[in-house]
Amino acid sequence: MTLEEIGAELAKLPEGRVPEGKDWAKLSGGWTGRIEERIAELQRLRDGLTGCIGCGCLSLDRCQFANPGDRAARLGPGPRYWVSDPRRSKGS
Repeated sequence: MTLEEIGAELAKLPEGRVPEGKDWAKLSGGWTGRIEERIAELQRLRDGLTGCIGCGCLSLDRCQFANPGDRAARLGPGPRYWVSDPRRSKGS
C-alpha cells in the first residue's frame, strides 16, 4: 500500500476519541485481501525460483507443458506468472 492509501484509511478513524479495537479491525479488514494476494504472489515466486520464470525464455524445453504456445506472452513481458496468477484473472 502506498503512503497515500494508508493516509486515506487512517483519515477514516473517528475524530475526538482514541480509536478502539473495533475501529482498527474495520480499518485493517480492507487490507487483508491485498496482503493475502501479495503473500500468494511471493510464495509463487519462492516456489518457482529454480524453474520457469513464466515468460518461456529460460525453459523452452519444458514450457510446452506449463505454457503451451507461449500463452504467457499475451500477459506482457517478464515473469507474468509471478506478477499475477492468470488462472485467477477475470476474463480467463
